[in-house]
Amino acid sequence: MSGASLVDLFREEARAQAQILSDGLLALERAPRDPVTLEACMRAAHSLKGAARIVGVPVGVSLAHVMEDCFVGAQQGRVNVDAAMIDVLLAGVDLIVRIGQASGDETIPQADVDAFVDELNARMSGEAGDSGEASFKPPAPDDFLDLSKELTLAAPVPQSEPEPARPLPVWSPAEQRETTRMLRVRTETLDRLLSHSGESLVESRWLKPFAQSMLRVKRIQRDASRALDFLHESLTESSRSSGTASGAASNVTSTAALDVRTLAALDEIRRLNAEAQRQLGERLAELENYDRRTTHLSQQLYDEALECRMRPFVDATGGFARMVRDVARALEKQVRFVIAGEATEVDRDILDMLEAPLGHLLRNAVDHGIEAPSLRRALGKPPEGTITLEARHSAGSLFISVSDDGGGVDLPALRRAIVQKRLSNEATAARLSEAELLEFLFLPGFSMRDTVTDVSGRGVGLDAVHDVVRQVRGSLRVTQEELVGTRFVMQLPLTLSVIRSLIVEVDGEPYGLPLAHVARTLVLPRASIDLLEGHQHFEFEGRRLGIVTAHQILRAGTFNTVSDTLNVVVIGQGAATYGVVVDRFLGERMLVVQPLDKRLGKVPSIAAGALMENGDPLLIADLDDWLRAVEKLVVDGELGRVSQGTARAVAAPKKRVLVVDDSLTVRELERKLLAGRGYDVTIAVDGMDGWNAVRGERFDLVITDIDMPRLDGIELVTLIRRDPHLRDTPVMIVSYKDRAEDRQRGLDAGADYYLAKGSFHDQTLLDAVRDLIGEAQP
Repeated sequence: MSGASLVDLFREEARAQAQILSDGLLALERAPRDPVTLEACMRAAHSLKGAARIVGVPVGVSLAHVMEDCFVGAQQGRVNVDAAMIDVLLAGVDLIVRIGQASGDETIPQADVDAFVDELNARMSGEAGDSGEASFKPPAPDDFLDLSKELTLAAPVPQSEPEPARPLPVWSPAEQRETTRMLRVRTETLDRLLSHSGESLVESRWLKPFAQSMLRVKRIQRDASRALDFLHESLTESSRSSGTASGAASNVTSTAALDVRTLAALDEIRRLNAEAQRQLGERLAELENYDRRTTHLSQQLYDEALECRMRPFVDATGGFARMVRDVARALEKQVRFVIAGEATEVDRDILDMLEAPLGHLLRNAVDHGIEAPSLRRALGKPPEGTITLEARHSAGSLFISVSDDGGGVDLPALRRAIVQKRLSNEATAARLSEAELLEFLFLPGFSMRDTVTDVSGRGVGLDAVHDVVRQVRGSLRVTQEELVGTRFVMQLPLTLSVIRSLIVEVDGEPYGLPLAHVARTLVLPRASIDLLEGHQHFEFEGRRLGIVTAHQILRAGTFNTVSDTLNVVVIGQGAATYGVVVDRFLGERMLVVQPLDKRLGKVPSIAAGALMENGDPLLIADLDDWLRAVEKLVVDGELGRVSQGTARAVAAPKKRVLVVDDSLTVRELERKLLAGRGYDVTIAVDGMDGWNAVRGERFDLVITDIDMPRLDGIELVTLIRRDPHLRDTPVMIVSYKDRAEDRQRGLDAGADYYLAKGSFHDQTLLDAVRDLIGEAQP
C-alpha cells in the first residue's frame, strides 16, 4: 500500500479513536470506575499506538502509550481518574487530533508531547501539584492544523525495549457483524443520483395514463364489436325479409348470394375484432403488471438514493459533549448534557450546517441559562443543571431543540438592555410583549452582557443562528419560563432535496408551497373579509390576519373576483402570519427539488423548480420572500381587493420614504415613527428588495441599514448613485456600526447622512429626515 494511502488510513484512525477517547473520558467523569468505559478507552489508545507505529509517527506512539498506561492503571485501581486527570487526558486527545491533522513539513513540537507525558506520569505517580488543576494546558483551537493537508511520514520508530505484555482485546464475531463498511461519495454525485432517480420515478408514472388510454381503446373496440353484432343481426333479418317478399326466383338467388358474401365478410370482421380485443386485453394486463413493477422499482431506487443523503443526527453531535463540559468547567458550573434522538435521520447538507448554530445555542445555555451551583441550591434546585439537545421528526419536518432548566430569560434586564442600546425608548419597551422582547435576542450585535468574555458578550451568536436556519428554509423560535428554563426550537425541512408541498394554482399555473411554512388552508366566504384601518383582514383563531392575493405577490395576472368563496393559505408564524388567496387547491405532493439555472440569479418569490407526476413543470415558492412581500403590501396599503367594496380613497400627496432593513423590529419602529409624523412610508426587507422598490417607484428619501442579506446597504447606495435616474435621491444610512471607518465608508459610497442606531432617539431620526427632505407635506 502506498504511503499516501497509509496516511489517509492513519488520519481516519486518529479521528475515530480521538472521538472514542473523548466520549469515554466524559463518561468517566460521571462514573470513574466503569469497567466497560475504561476498557473502551484503553482499547482506543492501544489501537492508536499501533497505527502510529505502522505509519512512523513517534510522537503518536509516545502519546498513546502513556494514555494506555493510565487507563490500565485505572482498571487495576492504581490510578484515580478524577476531574483534574480527565483535564489532562482531554488535552492528550487534542494532541491526537493535531497529530492526525499534521501535514507537509509541519510537525507537532516534541516539547508539547513531552510536557503532556510528564504531566500525565506525574498525575499517575501522585506527584502533581496540590491545586488539582492540570499544569499542561490544551492547545487553542486556532492552533489546530488544516485537515486538508497531507501528513509527512516520519522515520520509522526505533525499536526500544519491549513493553510488558498485556492481553489484547478480543474481537468477537458479533462485533464484526455489527461493523458497517463506509464509503465516501461526493455530494455532487449523490445530487445527480437523486436527480436521475427522481426523473426515473416521474417517467415511470407515465405508464399509468398510457395504460388508461389503452383501456379506452379496449372500450372502443368493445363498442365496435357491439355495433358489428347489431349490423350482422340487421343484415340477417333484412335477408330473410327480402327473400320472403320477392316473387322472382332470379332475384331471390341474387339477393341470397349477396347476403351470404356480406355476412361472411362481416363474420370475418367480427372474428378479427374479437381477436384484436383478446390480444389487446392480454397486452394491457401485461402493461399494467409492468407499470406496477416499474413504479415500485423506481420508487425503491428513489428512496434508496434519498436515503444515501441522510445521516444520523449523532454525526453532528460528536464534539458537543466536550464543548459543554469545557465551558461549564471554565464558568465553574455543573452541567449534565443529554442528547435525545441520536438516530434521527437528517439530510447531510442540513447536518453540515448545524454544527455552528447548535454550538452557539449550547454555549448560550451554559453561560446564560444554567445558574451557578450556589444559586441553584438557594432556589431549591439540584446544583447540577441539565441541558438537552433533541432531534425528532414531526408532521413532515425536522425539529431540533436546545433546552435548559436554568432561570429563563430575565425580561426586566432585557428591557433595560434594549433601552440602554437605544433600540427603543422606555415607554415603548414597557409596552412590548414577552414574544416581542424575545425577538430582540436575534438582532445583530445584541447582547445582555456588559463585559466581553471568551464565551459571550460580543453580540455574535443568535443572529448567526437565525441566518443559518433561514438559509435552509427553516424557522427558529424561543420560549422561556422564569426559574424553569429556556427552549430554542429549530423547525427545518427533512431534506433539501425533496419537499412535501401544497400544490396550488395561481393564474392557471401550478406552484408548490413547502408545507413546513403552511399553517392552515381555509375556504372563506368573501363576506368574512373586513376592512380595518385601511387594510383587509379576516379572523383566524381569535386574531385578525392581513390578507393578500398570490397574484399580487407573483405579479401573475388578475385575481378572479366573481366567486363567493376564497381559497386561503395561512403562512408564517407569530406576528408575521398572513393569509394568501389562491385560485385552487390541487393537493399535496412530494417534490424533487430542481435548482434553477444560476444564470437567472435570485428569482423573486421563487426558490426552485420541480416536476409533477405527469411530467408537468412547476415552481416552488420561496415563502420567506412571500412573507416579506405580504408584509410590504399589508403595511403599504397596496393590497388588491379580494372582497366587494368601495374603491380605495386617494390619499393626499406626501413625501415618500423607503425604509430598507432586514430586522422586523427596527423596520417597524422606523416606519411607525415616520408615519406618525405624516410621511408615506414603504418598507423593503433587504437590500435587493430595496433596489427593486427604488427602481419601480419614486421616493423622496431612502433610509437603509448596512448589514443585510442578498445586497448590503453600501452596495445599495452605490447602485443608486450609479443610476442616472436615481443618483439625486437623498440616502440616509442608519446602522449599528458606529466606528469612524464605518461612517466614512458609508459617506464615501454616496450616503447623504449616517446615523448610528445606538445613538439616535425618535427626534434625532425625525430631525435628520426633515433636514434632508423637509416636512411630510409641502
